[in-house]
Amino acid sequence: MRTFHASGTNPIDIPLPKGGTLTLRTVTVSDNEFLLSVYASTRAEELAQVEWQEGQQQAFLTWQFEMQRREYDTRFPEAEYKLILIDGQPAGRIWIGSNDEQIRLLEIALLPEFQNRGAGTMLLRRLMEQAAEAHKPLRHMVFVLNNDAHRFYERLGFKIIDDLGAYKHMEWQAE
Repeated sequence: MRTFHASGTNPIDIPLPKGGTLTLRTVTVSDNEFLLSVYASTRAEELAQVEWQEGQQQAFLTWQFEMQRREYDTRFPEAEYKLILIDGQPAGRIWIGSNDEQIRLLEIALLPEFQNRGAGTMLLRRLMEQAAEAHKPLRHMVFVLNNDAHRFYERLGFKIIDDLGAYKHMEWQAE
């Protein structure tokens, strides 16, 4: 079975379909600043619509990032938090939770300069294989205004199972 599990902080190396190597390793405290920058990159377009006083946007992002992590830790205490490196460069994050009924893609984000190289598709396909082998659905929440992500998940066979207003709850199940 292809898996995201690695003991301790031992990395997992995966060849990318278009060349290069993707490495997954367990997140450490020293990654927090980078992880916050990845989170900020996912909110940039949305937050650009607001006029912020100096330091206010950074404080807001830090607060939101910490609240997100606490929420994930509460709902999925055994979640895997992985740093994504591409050719040795920090490129993004993937956070995965699971329980008796599902595998949950909590978060996947790549910095813009690492997108469109096949890494996201390859990681999702690995999760889909893991879900199929576990006989569980793979679920993910997609922000309603993120049309690119919505199309990406639909292309991989995800279906909307619930419309929660600001988010679409999507699911993939093996045939």
